[in-house]
Amino acid sequence: MQHDASSPTPVLLTVDLVILTLRESRLHLLLVERGKDPFLGMPALPGGFLRGDDEEILDAAHRELSEETALTSGRVHLEQLAVYGDSGRDPRGRVVSVAHLAIAPGLPDPVAGTDAADAAWVPAEAVLSGELELAFDHRRIATDGIEHARTKLEFSALATAFCRESFTVAELQQVYEAVWGTELDTRNFYRKVQAVKGFIVPVGTDRRTTGGRPARLYRAGPTTVLFPPLTRPAASAVEENPREEEA
Repeated sequence: MQHDASSPTPVLLTVDLVILTLRESRLHLLLVERGKDPFLGMPALPGGFLRGDDEEILDAAHRELSEETALTSGRVHLEQLAVYGDSGRDPRGRVVSVAHLAIAPGLPDPVAGTDAADAAWVPAEAVLSGELELAFDHRRIATDGIEHARTKLEFSALATAFCRESFTVAELQQVYEAVWGTELDTRNFYRKVQAVKGFIVPVGTDRRTTGGRPARLYRAGPTTVLFPPLTRPAASAVEENPREEEA
């Protein structure tokens, strides 16, 4: 059938936000409780519609972040993740979402704003496992965002941002384990971290650990792109024996 260009299908544009942080050594995702239909009362990613014809997409993302969670652009750097436009994703009609991702350490407790009844950090695993059902197609978007974060740890020095100014290799390993959701072999991890020139550099002092010898301290080095990358263990091998698979 020939398309009638004179009556195009109306399309609405929204932004959705995947905000990730570490809390108590676990990867957490920021969710809000929807304060209106559709999906009233259900958990969802922060987000909403663009306002007016002149609002830029990134500006809308930061506005929604502030309105729904009280987190500001000074605390969270947003980057575009992907576009989601399946025809049945929103019962209100044809709605296309431009999803954004932020990965940041030490984010505070969110405060629900104008469009959300509540806002909270939720363990990422509760969403990935399906234990927690999200509104719209937000589980898919969240899953894509978490996978992107896991990949960033393979190829970038992002993990050091979740550590203190000086840290041990064991503390850096805990970041990788939290984001990747798996245990890593300590010796393998140390070897691979040391193989990346400029990833971490020693600070010259040691920290005393309980009942053992002092642990060497490091800080983030000048390298931002990891080569060779710190590849994740294969999922099937980890499930069988997480301690024996390479980091």
